[in-house]
Amino acid sequence: MKPGNTGIDRIIKATGYSWLGLKAAWRHEAAFRQELMLAVVLAPAALYFGQSGVERALLLGSLFLVVIVELLNSAIEAVVDRFGGAQHALSGRAKDMGSAAVFVALACAAVVWMAVLWP
Repeated sequence: MKPGNTGIDRIIKATGYSWLGLKAAWRHEAAFRQELMLAVVLAPAALYFGQSGVERALLLGSLFLVVIVELLNSAIEAVVDRFGGAQHALSGRAKDMGSAAVFVALACAAVVWMAVLWP
């Protein structure tokens, strides 16, 4: 077992690290800011247009998914950039796959919204 904080201390520290990550993403990542603002704008629409708890959860969940995947993509990009600016096929592949993941999450959100809201 790894030594360190346990119980409530671990939860408090983990929450602090998460807050630092959100602040860093907001400060350094334009795509994160755009997608988070889109989620903030669309969240009330999800609550209004969702006819049931399941529909509201699908609409909101698809928005959360986009933000989550963008955070992971930003983390990948930060790690790749940390190891230098030299061109490398694996670095490019990692960044491209992270970008593709964001694209798929956005497409998923669009499909969910169309499926729920289409008359």
